[in-house]
Amino acid sequence: MLKFSRPYFFSAVLIFGIEVLIALFAHDRIIRPYIGDLLVVVLIYCFIKSFLDLPVFKAALFVLLFSYSIEMLQYFNLVTKLGLQDSKIARIVIGTSFEWLDLLAYTVGIGLVVCVEKIRKGGSLLCQPTTSK
Repeated sequence: MLKFSRPYFFSAVLIFGIEVLIALFAHDRIIRPYIGDLLVVVLIYCFIKSFLDLPVFKAALFVLLFSYSIEMLQYFNLVTKLGLQDSKIARIVIGTSFEWLDLLAYTVGIGLVVCVEKIRKGGSLLCQPTTSK
């Protein structure tokens, strides 16, 4: 189950760098909030796959459920309830504002991961009719 994967690790590092650039320089209404959220699930997926040899679907589902859970913690304003509203790290890691569209961004991100993994493993995204003889 434990197995280091260089390609996933370097992908995670690259996406982390992109996320940092988005956080520092993108102050808009699309890239920072939604593309950043889409990429964060890809980042988490690549990070997990860097160290764990899990099937694509299990890893993708775990990341999606984890992301949904964090968003729900934002909905219930966990940072404030824990008294961490003055902690910049807690506000960044857990977040402070719930958005329905974030859930959509996470879902699209994981969908993209699954599609890329399927293509990478030689599969087609389109359903192929089976021929019976």
